[in-house]
Amino acid sequence: MARLIFLGAPGAGKGTQAKILAEVCGIPHISTGDILRSAIAESSPLGQQAQSYMDKGDLVPDALILDIIRERLSQTDAQNGWILDGFPRNVSQASFLDDLLQEMNQVSDKAVNLEVPDDVLVVRLLGRGRSDDNEETIRRRLEVYRNQTAPLIDFYSNRQALVSIDGDRTQQEVTEALKQIVNP
Repeated sequence: MARLIFLGAPGAGKGTQAKILAEVCGIPHISTGDILRSAIAESSPLGQQAQSYMDKGDLVPDALILDIIRERLSQTDAQNGWILDGFPRNVSQASFLDDLLQEMNQVSDKAVNLEVPDDVLVVRLLGRGRSDDNEETIRRRLEVYRNQTAPLIDFYSNRQALVSIDGDRTQQEVTEALKQIVNP
């Protein structure tokens, strides 16, 4: 079974590809954003804590995200594999994930980095038509992403766990490349 960590800038297609591949493999697509929304909707203790930060306009702290990930990975459907999308976002979260997986007797197979040139990402993100998406904001988000995630790419690369995929192709071509990682 596959245990994959998806990395990639906003607009790289992580969510779309993670959903498709999770379905193909019969494993859950675990998106931190979705988990947060679901925990809040269910009014779980973790969801209520997350809601209190979000109501104030604050980011949900790492410690809480980590508890939410721990809870999600221990659920029955995640025992045979999973695709993590949107986590880890930095090296300290990646180190935590390593420790957590060891504690749970699991191991991640690969960190998959979807590589897409910034100019393509900008066009894709502008195409979403979100009111807060203008080119300046998008380029700033990409810069923040690169600053936070470049060390993460090195983290997985140094562990021989990084696979980079050219994400600047059709959705089908990217999906086929990802299937090759799962079933070489």
